[in-house]
Amino acid sequence: MARIDPTNIEQAIRDSADAARPHARKGEVADYIPQLAELDPDRFGLALVELDGREHVVGDADECFPIQSMSKLFALVLAMQRLGSDRGVSEEIWTRVGREPSGDPFNSLVQLEHERGIPRNPMINAGALVIADLLIEHCSDPLDSLTGLIGELAGEPVRIDPEVAAAEDATSQRNRAMGNLMASFGNLTNDIDAVLDVYNRQCAITMSARQIARSVRFLADDGVDPASGRTVLSGSLARRVMAVMLTCGTYDAAGDFAFSVGLPCKSGVAGGILAVAPDHSGICVWSPPLDAMGNSVAGRVALHELTERLELSIF
Repeated sequence: MARIDPTNIEQAIRDSADAARPHARKGEVADYIPQLAELDPDRFGLALVELDGREHVVGDADECFPIQSMSKLFALVLAMQRLGSDRGVSEEIWTRVGREPSGDPFNSLVQLEHERGIPRNPMINAGALVIADLLIEHCSDPLDSLTGLIGELAGEPVRIDPEVAAAEDATSQRNRAMGNLMASFGNLTNDIDAVLDVYNRQCAITMSARQIARSVRFLADDGVDPASGRTVLSGSLARRVMAVMLTCGTYDAAGDFAFSVGLPCKSGVAGGILAVAPDHSGICVWSPPLDAMGNSVAGRVALHELTERLELSIF
């Protein structure tokens, strides 16, 4: 992809933010835990970090928020790292978790029972619980390993908000039901409390849009962290992660995101959406009000505007 003048990127993110902000009024802030209900609906941040390290931000791009389901991407990457090869990933992940869009809400039990405890993909809650189960098996301290990986990619330490984690634990009845259902089919091997602890606390990791944009650049660089030159994942695994993001990363709105944004994305219910522009940059937008699918309303518009202005779509 030809390099775009950084001046044009600065203008593009400003114009994209201006076009997107008014759309936040169409959404509702998640309210199932107090820490999300208290998010200011007028907050908006957009960050684009190029592979060469140049950073372009607008708005509240340095305010931290719980990354929620965006953590599922990093947990999957860590599991792939620990399994070490395409074959290991295929044998231990893809036999237990599918790679298909769900077509159902991210916390649905119906499909899980119908398909005998095999989640459709690792970007929905059931799939993330299986990944947490794998991390317990392959990491001496899964959360320390996960925050360490993310901190290395972000270029600075990240933390888990204990109040958010406690609130997630207090409202995890449906996730517990999914875990027990999968365990009944033999697809969860560790104690359900331990699995939920990993999952709830990974969702409570707090980061800014700028940090998240830095953290996903390795996917844009064929698995290599451009800041350190370290291979995070093999090129083939990095491409598979992006394929799952494109088809499953924004719940059952993934098809519309592919159509309107054209980049691999992963969203979270605090209003963040991360995106990967291959060979170009990592991107993150944050705006708390959500649509009915659980994706940031203004965030989706911002990414559409940005990819159109900079011609970043993979299509």
